[in-house]
Amino acid sequence: MDWIISLIIGGVVGWLASIVMKTNAQMGIIANVLIGVLGSSLGYWIAGMLGIVATGGLLRFAIAVAGASLLIFILGKLGVFRRG
Repeated sequence: MDWIISLIIGGVVGWLASIVMKTNAQMGIIANVLIGVLGSSLGYWIAGMLGIVATGGLLRFAIAVAGASLLIFILGKLGVFRRG
């Protein structure tokens, strides 16, 4: 059950990050989930390296969206997302 909840939250995080980065039209539900889960991990890793400990739910969500947005930015620079 925890995996299902993680995938749903990852999808929401990826969707919000794609809206922030204006790549929403280029991404489907599977891409949103993958970006959300992998980007959240990236965000938590970077936050840990900076000494930021996310104890509250809102800060954890903000770190997850920021990490997913960073992942979309990196993938955009690598040419995965094309602006039309």
